[in-house]
Amino acid sequence: MSGKFRRVFPGGNTSRGFFSYYDYIIEEDANRIFVIKGGPGTGKSSLMKKVAKVMLEKGYDIEYHHCSSDNDSIDGIVIPKLRVAMIDGTAPHVSVS
Repeated sequence: MSGKFRRVFPGGNTSRGFFSYYDYIIEEDANRIFVIKGGPGTGKSSLMKKVAKVMLEKGYDIEYHHCSSDNDSIDGIVIPKLRVAMIDGTAPHVSVS
């Protein structure tokens, strides 16, 4: 069994500055939001990719939220059925939710 995935970009650099949907990465009734903090290269994106891979293998659908300045980097993952998110909590990804 394998889940489906989709890739989204919740933020972007525009002619009017940075535009963000980070506050809306998961609905208000989330069961859990895991916020990961750490400097560049500490493994935040790699950890989220590994968690997503395991959950896909278990049959859960996954949303990959990509970084607007580095498409290979993951700023967050969401598991909609479980209402769980794991997000990068370092600037500029800080969420006030």
